[in-house]
Amino acid sequence: MAQRPTTVRIATPILLAACWAMPALAEPATARPKMLVHGNYCGLGNNAPLLPIDALDAACARHDDCTPDNDLPTKACNLRLEREAAAIANDPRQPGDVRTMAGFVASFASTNPSRTLQETAFVSTRPDTARTRFTTLR
Repeated sequence: MAQRPTTVRIATPILLAACWAMPALAEPATARPKMLVHGNYCGLGNNAPLLPIDALDAACARHDDCTPDNDLPTKACNLRLEREAAAIANDPRQPGDVRTMAGFVASFASTNPSRTLQETAFVSTRPDTARTRFTTLR
């Protein structure tokens, strides 16, 4: 059995690693990592300002809108995504692949970590009044 030349044995892994890393190098240094599972908005990150491709993607876009950058969404935000995705999963007018993915998204939203009540902002309308708890959906 003939041995490969040393140059080929060394160059092949380097070339493969360079080809694998090339898409990541094409992203701007300030870009956040994306791992989308459906459309432009379902998954980690998003492709804003592109429009959602369907009802499920629109629900994910609304979830992204109410999730602060680099922070956990509120429980209300996760509940809304769970409710909307479950409705899409049960809608017979939706294509089968969208319904299946909507079921996965609804399941994820029900277990997705969210900000607790202790992390929710407190405000006071007057200095002598008790503080009022509030959450805002953007």
